[in-house]
Amino acid sequence: MTKHLKIFTDNRPRLFGIAYRMLSSRAEAEDIVQNTYLRWHALSDTEIRDIREPQAWLVTVCSRLCVDRLRLLKRERENYEGPWLPEPMIEVDEQTPELLAELSSDVSMAFLTLLERLGAEERAAFLLHQVFEVDYPDVAAMLDKTAAACRQLVHRAKERVQQDRPRFTVSREHHHWLLQRFTLAAQSGDLKELHALFADDAQMIGDGGGKIASVNRILRGADRIARLYHVIARNFAQRMQFVEAQINGEPGLLRFIDGKLDATFSIVSDGEKILDLYTIRNPEKLQAYQGIVAPSSNSF
Repeated sequence: MTKHLKIFTDNRPRLFGIAYRMLSSRAEAEDIVQNTYLRWHALSDTEIRDIREPQAWLVTVCSRLCVDRLRLLKRERENYEGPWLPEPMIEVDEQTPELLAELSSDVSMAFLTLLERLGAEERAAFLLHQVFEVDYPDVAAMLDKTAAACRQLVHRAKERVQQDRPRFTVSREHHHWLLQRFTLAAQSGDLKELHALFADDAQMIGDGGGKIASVNRILRGADRIARLYHVIARNFAQRMQFVEAQINGEPGLLRFIDGKLDATFSIVSDGEKILDLYTIRNPEKLQAYQGIVAPSSNSF
């Protein structure tokens, strides 16, 4: 491996972490990282030697590519059929390198969904400063803005994100316990138990992308959510299997129907009740994980 290739390889996890948080899509993030590499590779040896901080150069290129791409994606997502959710990062064995280190925090489905409310430059400034701890002068250089403008972007973004972020810190044990209860209730269709799992003002957000059946708007209230999964169990109980997995760095569930990956489930809770349920069925967002084998029985 050449020195120049090693520099890029060493920084690749960080670049992927920035791109995934910016774009909420694994495929888009990989494209951005590849384009960043192509620009790095195109530099002459002399040009590379003149770069005092290669990591800063790479992060700058990656961030600017992300801002440009996010502007286009936002327009596309405005025409998306039904709710749009981030493309999930699924881990069954917790060993994929991208989710170690740079993707070890702040990639939850809830957090990335909140980030979708921010403008492209707002999102970039917020992530670079708050998540990757880049100083304001460096953020300014990366985004071609003044440090004062970047401070304002981050301040505005923090207000919007903190206003809506979950206020509960829940242990992984409680997270697992709620997922176990949901699995058993969703498998059996027990309406009473399903209802007891959700807060009265709980909401379910489903992403089918118009390609497969899913709720086409946010479903609100424990009663409506419980009835939906009661009906699903009546129709698919004998064909469904659940397995626990890491989804965007948190415990979640995969649902298989007839042995094929059908949906992912991520939750936000207060430790006792499910407050938000995110489920992704869009086959394009699950395509990269169709190699995951369904278990011989439910994982609980």
